[in-house]
Amino acid sequence: MTLTYIVLATFLGGALSVLIAASLTLAVLSRLVKHLVSLSAGVLLGTALLHVLPEAFEEGGVDAHTLFLTLLGGLMFFFLLEKAELYRHGHHHEEDGHHHHHGFDHEQAGRGGWSVLVGDSIHNFCDGLIIAAAFLTDVSLGVVTSLAVIAHEIPQEVGDYIVLLNAGFSRARALLYNALSGLASVVGGVLGYLLVGKFEEFFPYLLVVASSSFIYVAVADLIPQLQRRLSLKETFAQLFWLGIGLMVVIGVMGPFHDH
Repeated sequence: MTLTYIVLATFLGGALSVLIAASLTLAVLSRLVKHLVSLSAGVLLGTALLHVLPEAFEEGGVDAHTLFLTLLGGLMFFFLLEKAELYRHGHHHEEDGHHHHHGFDHEQAGRGGWSVLVGDSIHNFCDGLIIAAAFLTDVSLGVVTSLAVIAHEIPQEVGDYIVLLNAGFSRARALLYNALSGLASVVGGVLGYLLVGKFEEFFPYLLVVASSSFIYVAVADLIPQLQRRLSLKETFAQLFWLGIGLMVVIGVMGPFHDH
């Protein structure tokens, strides 16, 4: 049953992003991504700091200093992955309000779209491993962790879809690329279930690495996008969606939480 939960959770993020991208116009998607980035930041930080990290530290016999060292190592690992352009967070595109130069989306797409496909696939594979580790630890933790991954997956995939369209891809080809990269999350989840489940003593460390992924994406990618000079109305909108993200995490976890 746990494997079924993992497959469903890892598949859902990619499927939702493709459905949203396929059903909305480019202009609507561009506006939607802005709100989803704020929502995603709230969900990721709430999940990491209120649920996943506490769960890791509550595991008996685990040294807190070692877990904090793991957290630091995880942050550095994802930083290096992103420096190597293997850990994409595809929210940036032309006309997103960040004044990207003309041709930015062509550069982001890379030759034949492989830059987007490879980077997203590695990112999604890591997300699948994270979801598997969370469900193997506790079903309730798996639910809230999946929520955090899905909340980030949707704006990521929609952002990449916009990049590919602006780079000259057809809607069908851009959607196909998104769907293919999304399958990497399912692969990561299944492999995580088969391999990670045998090493239960490492679960606290895997949860800390999962937290480092969420914190890194939120602090290094999402929040800097929100730190722009905006009107009072736009600032309140950001705070509103951040708050909604936090409340969603608290509300979803409430019925499950048994600690």
